[in-house]
Amino acid sequence: TGAKVHSAQQILDADKYENDPELEKIRRERNYSWMDVITICKDKLPNYEEKIKMFFEEHLHLDEEIRYILEGSGYFDVRDKEDRWIRISMEKGDMITLPAGIYHRFTLDEKNYVKAMRLFVGEPVWTPYNRPADHFNARAQYVKFLEGTA
Repeated sequence: TGAKVHSAQQILDADKYENDPELEKIRRERNYSWMDVITICKDKLPNYEEKIKMFFEEHLHLDEEIRYILEGSGYFDVRDKEDRWIRISMEKGDMITLPAGIYHRFTLDEKNYVKAMRLFVGEPVWTPYNRPADHFNARAQYVKFLEGTA
């Protein structure tokens, strides 16, 4: 699918994310120049219900999406070559990179809590394009990648 999940627990320490030299190294190497931390739970996220629905709506982005789980857990769902869902369980210490153009969605698990670092190359653009969004160049490039012709 092109989605890369790194169980970063061996090299990264989610408890020390604010000054972890290994995280700094990854950010430098991959040019993740921008970052913030989002807490997704009823008490901390404004417009919680609306946001949860939006995150679970199948969509794509025109840029790579990078998440590093600092606390809690949840699921990223991505589509395989045959357009079937693959559920990826994410927990503290995991990092995921979703390529531009991949259809995906996110949901919490039964704990209803996740704190995640959002990383971005350049200035963040969070615009989700709900399916169908096949007309975007990022989608065409991703499909080529899936077909092995990129």
